[in-house]
Amino acid sequence: VQLQASGGGLVQAGGSLRLSCGLSGRTFSNYNMGWFRQAPGKEREFVGAIHWSGDSTYYADSVKGRSTISRDNAKNTVYLQTNSLKPEDTAVYYCAASSLWSRSSIRATTYDYWGQGTQVTVSS
Repeated sequence: VQLQASGGGLVQAGGSLRLSCGLSGRTFSNYNMGWFRQAPGKEREFVGAIHWSGDSTYYADSVKGRSTISRDNAKNTVYLQTNSLKPEDTAVYYCAASSLWSRSSIRATTYDYWGQGTQVTVSS
């Protein structure tokens, strides 16, 4: 399985960004997808996750109400739309894939496959 994240960049505080992550090598709809982020000097943290069907999602409190995860199984792609970006959203964002779905979907250890990350920088 290969995951390719894209869409990162430099954006001003208050702006919006949509990250994309494509999966190849396996059937995308077999996997639940997650987004994590890691800021310099900090541990990787959960951002959000979506069930393979798209019918269920989890969000971290830090992005709840500002971020929306969606997926297009026909395009083998998962998206993370974040509005009202803050400087504290600055991090490398990673997508990940897992065959499991539970409350543990907020944990990085649940995921089997990881993308390479895409940098998001929010300027104040």
